[in-house]
Parts: sequence; C-alpha cells; structure tokens
Amino acid sequence: MPHEIRVPRLGWSMEEGTFIRWLKNEGEEVRPGEPLYELEGEKALQEVESIDAGTLRISPQCPESGMTVAVGAVLGCLAAPGEVLPWEQRAAPAGRTSGTTEALADSPAVMTRSHDSGGVATGPPRNGTQPGRQLSTPRARRVAAELGVDWKSLRGTGRGGRIRESDVRAAAAGGAAAVAAEFERVGTRVRMSPRRRAIAERMLKSQQRNAPVTLTRSVDATELVRLRLEMKASNTPGQIASYTDLTAAMVARVLVRHRVLAGCWDAARESIILPHEDAIHIGIAVHTEEGLLVPVLRHAGTLAIKDLAAQSRALIDKARSGSLGAADMQGSVFTVTSLGADGVDAFTPIINDPEAAILGLGAIRRIPIVMPDDRIVPRDTMTLSLTFDHCRIDGAPAARFLEEVCRGLEDPASILRFS
Repeated sequence: MPHEIRVPRLGWSMEEGTFIRWLKNEGEEVRPGEPLYELEGEKALQEVESIDAGTLRISPQCPESGMTVAVGAVLGCLAAPGEVLPWEQRAAPAGRTSGTTEALADSPAVMTRSHDSGGVATGPPRNGTQPGRQLSTPRARRVAAELGVDWKSLRGTGRGGRIRESDVRAAAAGGAAAVAAEFERVGTRVRMSPRRRAIAERMLKSQQRNAPVTLTRSVDATELVRLRLEMKASNTPGQIASYTDLTAAMVARVLVRHRVLAGCWDAARESIILPHEDAIHIGIAVHTEEGLLVPVLRHAGTLAIKDLAAQSRALIDKARSGSLGAADMQGSVFTVTSLGADGVDAFTPIINDPEAAILGLGAIRRIPIVMPDDRIVPRDTMTLSLTFDHCRIDGAPAARFLEEVCRGLEDPASILRFS
C-alpha cells in the first residue's frame, strides 16, 4: 500500500511549519534516507528524509512554497505502480463533492496559508451534532484558555458549526482590529516571518510556564579582560574566545555543582530532569536579521577554550547565514546571552524553555573601585543578570550559583582549560 508523506514534528512544541520546496519530482523514484523536501520548523530550515521507498506522488492539495502546514498534514505518498492513492480512495461519490471537500478541509492534515488556520478538528461526533451543544476542537479550547476568550459564545466556521482555532483568534483580535487599522492608516504593515512568529510564541510560552525572577550582580572583570587581550595577542583570530564563550565555559563548570539550575521541567511526569555531569551543554544566544537563535556548545565545561571558540564561531556563522540546523539548537541545559556589545548594563533575559535559567551579560565598563586598603583604582566591571524559574529553584540556591560564577570570572585563568 502507498506510504503517506506527512509533516513531521521537528521540535517538541511544533504545531505547524512552513513548506519550502520538494527536492524530488512527481513520478521520481525515491529511496529510504534520500532528502525528500525542505520544511522550516520553529527556528530552522531542515531537509526531511524519506523513510520509505517508492514513486513520489504529490497530493493535489500539496501546499505551495511558503505556505503553512500543520504537523501531520499529508503532502503526498510513495507508491508502487498501479496502487490506488490515498486521495483517490477518499474521492466522493457523485453529488457529494461539496461534503467531501468540507470534510477534508476540517481534517487534522489541512494545509493553510496563515498561522491562525486552526485545522485540527477531529470530525463530526459519532452520533451527530447534539442539539444545543457547542462543538470545538481541542486546540481551539486550549488557545481560548490562553487568550481569555469564552469560546462557547462564538460562532464556529468549521463543519457543523465547530469552533476552530481561527475563530478563537479572530475573536481575540477583534478588539485590537480598530487599533491596528488606525496604525496601518499612518504606517506600514510588515508581515511577521514564520521564524519571527515561532520566536514570539516560544517567548510567550516561557513567560506562561515559568515564574521568572532576575538577580543582578556586578563582577570585577579586570582579569577576564586581561586574559582576552592576551589571547588576541597570541592566538589566531578563529581561536579567540568572546566574553560569551568564556562565560559559557565558566557556567558549564559551575553547573556541575549546581545542577538544579540546569534542570529540565517534565510537566507530563511532574518531575525535573537533571543532566549528567558529562552532558552540560550551553546555549548561546545569537542575534540574526530574523531574530534570536540559540545554537548549542557541546560539553562547554570540558573543552579547551580554543576548541570552544572554534565551535562557537562555526555555529554563529551558520546562524547568521541561515544554515543552522535543528540539531544545532537542541540539547542545551542553560543559556548565556549578551547585550554588552549594545551598551546595555543589565536586563531581564527570558528563560529558554524548558530550561530553568538563563544568564545575561552586560557591557564591560571601567569605573573607579574602592579596594580593601581604601585605594581607589580603575577596574573593569560587568553586570550579570540571572533569570531563573522560581517554581523549580529558590532564591538562595540561585544566588549561590551566581556568586560562584562571579568568583570564577574574577580569576578565570585558574579555572578554565586553555590547551
């Protein structure tokens, strides 16, 4: 029988993606493991490989390039000669074309052009629609709860009056429509890209799932600055670690003794997963034209600094060229982000969910400091901003972790490995 080609879930929270293009042609033979099509997930463009063999037959409802597709949507199938295709099996008898089209449009595999499509209805109830009962999709109810919309008061546009996600979002947007229209009258509308939209959704979910608290602390970065100047004088450009790299390496070493800061919340089992000591991988936030991406430095606490710097540079280059893969952004247990280059002293970073904490680096500034012997001397200082989830971590353990990171950065040469 034909093997259906469905949109996979590329990320743990992915509900839909953007179809880019086929890498095989209609009627072409496909073998297992061959790249079949390109799909953009939450933050990365990825080639989806075939897991079956056969002749590629593209569905008549296949999306065009740039269209949004729901996870599970049928794009086509791999079939043997003479096999009946899935969409041919679903063809309606004469006089039933309209009903069949409506049923397909309301199925979980619907492809849509816009983010608020809501194609997740499960079809009509087995015994038909009960009089007076308002039907809704599970996703519509979830979105209604998130947006504070009373879905029972809405008029559904799905089959049999079923309320869909698009109905909920339209109701939520109704109050803002007039404001948006006024802004559009005096401004320019810029459509949000799928990647920017995914970033926005992840930020919002992080704020909803965590109870974020931010601690700030100033650190004497004089030795850190001196160490980096020495590296610039003695190493090749590709091996010079940034302040983010050096801090990520230090954080990874400290996390071994404070693993609760690296715990991942497993809501399904109501538990926290603590990483093994050899699995401390650190995400580094990278600013790109399309938004913030977080590639992952593997084993950041055990690498020599020059090797970590080379890994970091390669990931940053991939992020800014648009070639960062999904695997490059998976597995981190803690994230380090910096706005120091933009002149920001302190800020409130948002937790990279499902991680428990994130550390923000501010600008390094030379200021007069009163030393223990009352001398006033110029010193390089930097403010660290630690945001953590208070549901998983209390303030005292977070403060102790931050204190140890600060002590390490004040004497980095004695802790970090350079060869």
